[in-house]
Amino acid sequence: MQHASLLLIARILLGLLFVVAGVGKLGNVEGFGAYMATGGIPAILAWPVVLFEIGAGLALIAGFQTRITALALAAFCVVSGLLYHFDPADQMQMTQLLKNLGLAGGYVALFITGAGAWSVDAKRGRAEPITA
Repeated sequence: MQHASLLLIARILLGLLFVVAGVGKLGNVEGFGAYMATGGIPAILAWPVVLFEIGAGLALIAGFQTRITALALAAFCVVSGLLYHFDPADQMQMTQLLKNLGLAGGYVALFITGAGAWSVDAKRGRAEPITA
């Protein structure tokens, strides 16, 4: 399998996670905002977070602005993992934290490699890997 197709599969899998999560929150944005408040994030930011999840997920799938999107998603995973899953007394929450950190690693890898040949970025001449 070519690298381009593998990067496309990676982008789809990593992006789909956020699209599905964001769309799933549309049915109860107010409840999601209340949950956000338990971590110290103002509930008023619920709509921007939901829109970010959907938009960033779709951008990643399309390979549009992949590097900046991947870094934003990596930061989102680390921050949300620390705010909502860091509980050393609860093994399930710590597993969720590690999942978030693992996802952040995948997003950093996409930042380094770029979107690949099958992407909007490639059509715009911005999909080359970072070297050095």
